[in-house]
Amino acid sequence: MFPVVRPRRLRRTAPLRRLVAGTRLHPAELILPLFVKEGITEAQPVRSMPGVVQHTRDSLREAVVEAAEAGVGGVILFGIPARKDARGSGADDPEGIVQVALADVRKEAGEALVVMADTCLDEYTDHGHCGVLTAAGEVDNDATLERYASAAVAQARAGAHVVAPSGMMDGQVGAIRAALDTDGFAEIPILSYSAKYASAFFGPFRDAAECAPQFGDRNAYQQDPAGPIGEALREVRLDLEEGADAVMIKPAMAYLDIIRQVRDMVEVPVAAYQVSGEYAMVEAAAANGWLDRDRVIMESLVAIKRAGADMIMSYWATEVARKLA
Repeated sequence: MFPVVRPRRLRRTAPLRRLVAGTRLHPAELILPLFVKEGITEAQPVRSMPGVVQHTRDSLREAVVEAAEAGVGGVILFGIPARKDARGSGADDPEGIVQVALADVRKEAGEALVVMADTCLDEYTDHGHCGVLTAAGEVDNDATLERYASAAVAQARAGAHVVAPSGMMDGQVGAIRAALDTDGFAEIPILSYSAKYASAFFGPFRDAAECAPQFGDRNAYQQDPAGPIGEALREVRLDLEEGADAVMIKPAMAYLDIIRQVRDMVEVPVAAYQVSGEYAMVEAAAANGWLDRDRVIMESLVAIKRAGADMIMSYWATEVARKLA
């Protein structure tokens, strides 16, 4: 007779569970999203994201140093300019808020972590859309590519280690790669938001980045949550063909199946963004005593890692990195 199989034997104690754990988080795999706002003198709390702030340049430097000391692998910057216009001029202005913040962070943190920049226009346009508009009020894909390319070059000149186009325009990676190469930045990697869904989970982010569309929505250029899985995989393949060095799925929690299928398909690093709505739901439920905050945070990150993400953008990155150290 065969002996009785008892899977529970390896779950009896915490040391045993640690020994055989199949999914392990590491601080270097975490990326901290940060918001920096022009013209403020002290950090401003984001009402819908408890614990998250719009930073001044000074408080941003402090936050990046804290992240580096905790062992966080990278930060990604989102800028909120004092003035916005229809073409998002602040996105590529050498004196724009993200460009000066990138220079600040590179000087402060040195090479202790990877400094990334979000490459899009929604934070900088007065209409809140991710691109330049036609006379009919639709996003002009090709005109927007020119703006993305110019913004990416400005970010590289300011010190970004990585640029991360998030606008879901057709051809955005190719346009940015060509512009970077032409301007002498062939070494700068592109982390492309390849599968970004038109998600209701983005709401609190739009408070933080002050980028809610002033009319309409982004359904025409972000992916449909109910769309075929093949569409996401096609977007990823196209970005890789255009020169993406890594790919992103956003949001994470509701799209773990997409993360898994992309991980199985590609040989480049796969990132996932644990977005503002995921963060806000946990914080709100924890504040009401409805769940164990710390356990849910770790469980959610483990799920994203288990699905196949090599890198995770999370607003809890510094906090979690300290616990993992």
